[in-house]
Amino acid sequence: MIKPIYLYGSPVLRAKAAPAELEKKDELKQLVADLWETLAASEGCGLAAPQIGVSKRVVVVDGDVMTDIYDYLKGFKRTFINPEIVWESEEKTTYNEGCLSVPGVYCDVVRPKKIKVEYYDENLEKKVEEFDNFAARMVQHEFSHLEGVLFTDLVAPIRKKLVVKKLQRIASGKVPTRYTTRIK
Repeated sequence: MIKPIYLYGSPVLRAKAAPAELEKKDELKQLVADLWETLAASEGCGLAAPQIGVSKRVVVVDGDVMTDIYDYLKGFKRTFINPEIVWESEEKTTYNEGCLSVPGVYCDVVRPKKIKVEYYDENLEKKVEEFDNFAARMVQHEFSHLEGVLFTDLVAPIRKKLVVKKLQRIASGKVPTRYTTRIK
């Protein structure tokens, strides 16, 4: 089911998400399905459960929507349940990020270029994978949501001052989107 996406200012986006309960398979399967449907409807490249109001450690990413820029992302689709970054490179990259929960705001964010992640997939199989470049960026951006961190928290202070009015408008619900949203 397509769910509304919670916007900047919603408390669920600031809470550290609880681990998903793997034994509740039907509930987890429905959450994953809702995330994929909502992501497709919003035309984003990633979505974390807190963004649809569920404070659980579940994320989906879809690199296919970015193949016009990054052709190596063709077929890159992942479901991450209870993910953990177990290694990150010292080498960093900067990218101008945006977010479905912070519509219309884009800022440069510095993140590790490569990461290694342990997680459960949609079949509850334990996986360990390394990601680099934009795949690593998408994954890290979504994992930040699980910690209650938005990309705007990671930008230079001067840049944040430049977008504060936009953030206030989003928090008050005064922002147009092509997808259904909710605050609080």
